[in-house]
Amino acid sequence: MKPKYTVEKGAECLIILFFSAFSLEGLTRKFHIFAAKFASLSNSHHADDENRAGEKTMKLKNRLTEADVTPENIFNMNRRRVLQTLGLGAAAISIPGMANADILSWFKGNDRPPAPAGRPLEFTKPAQYQANLPLTPADKVSGYNNFYEFGLDKADPAANAGTLKTDPWKLTIEGEVAKPITLDMDDIFKRFAMEQRIYRMRCVEAWSMVVPWIGFELNKLLKLAEPTSKARFVAFQTLYAPDQMPGQKDRFIGGGLNYPYVEGLRLDEAMHPLTILTTGVYGKALPPQNGAPIRLTVPWKYGFKGIKSIVKITLTHDQPPTTWNQIADNEYGFYANVNPHVNHPRWSQATERFIGPGSSFNVDRQPTLLFNGYADQVASLYRGMNLRENY
Repeated sequence: MKPKYTVEKGAECLIILFFSAFSLEGLTRKFHIFAAKFASLSNSHHADDENRAGEKTMKLKNRLTEADVTPENIFNMNRRRVLQTLGLGAAAISIPGMANADILSWFKGNDRPPAPAGRPLEFTKPAQYQANLPLTPADKVSGYNNFYEFGLDKADPAANAGTLKTDPWKLTIEGEVAKPITLDMDDIFKRFAMEQRIYRMRCVEAWSMVVPWIGFELNKLLKLAEPTSKARFVAFQTLYAPDQMPGQKDRFIGGGLNYPYVEGLRLDEAMHPLTILTTGVYGKALPPQNGAPIRLTVPWKYGFKGIKSIVKITLTHDQPPTTWNQIADNEYGFYANVNPHVNHPRWSQATERFIGPGSSFNVDRQPTLLFNGYADQVASLYRGMNLRENY
């Protein structure tokens, strides 16, 4: 059911927007939520006409490689030292493009405990999932995140996620399955061999990364639970723990989303070999800000489909609700396949800013690939489907 918004809800959105001006990034994110909620009152479709003439299917050729990884230690500079090294001060705040670097958040204090360092993991490196493009450095993967349970600024999750308790952790698989099961993380590591998968990651906000995730195929877990003939969709739920996740407790911090965060896939999407449950990155267990201890990674979809800190997986017959689709169904579709020919109503999806080993202030853009470059592997899932209507 589409959410209804009253005058009181509108006032709440305005208050959230007003009190968020601690950084350009936070202001931008809260404005997006504010705009999305009010845009959802109309039934307008995506404004994608500007890309109609150039619509083509772009095929993937994996070109990512571990050899292009910038050494992790090079980037582990203290934020204050970065400012000193660059000779930047508070005046840098006014430089165009600073919002993308989240520079203002560098000046905010933080009294929360730091996130623990991830332990090394054992994993293999299947050749077909290693590749040949510069990877996003480890500090950027763990320091530039969307995880609203810990704040709206890109730096907030790394600063605040140390409160997340990931041990012990239980993951339940239920619903339309013959064998419901609950596993802890030790069970998961014993049952499933971990693999490194170098994947592209494309955010709906038109920036991207290339990340060496570690995990295992979701289909292996689902097969363990034995889906019934009625199962058509897979629903996911994030941990709900307001005492650990300040954004769930305080609507000013968490953007006013309805928690817990929920996501969903069609069963055939979930069973696809590219879809993985991720337990690590850069050779180590996931840090809390990246969705520890276990998250979803679906590389041909926008990043908001990659639900973090999962505690429950439910197989269903009907399409499950998803958080962003509930907020604005005309902006964030259930499928959320990366598509340069279907714009977000408020920005183009034709290009993206790649966050790589260069300067954080780089604003160079590159073309976005259909299905994020994985068309050869996944386009058949959507044969005959109108991708403009099913965005």
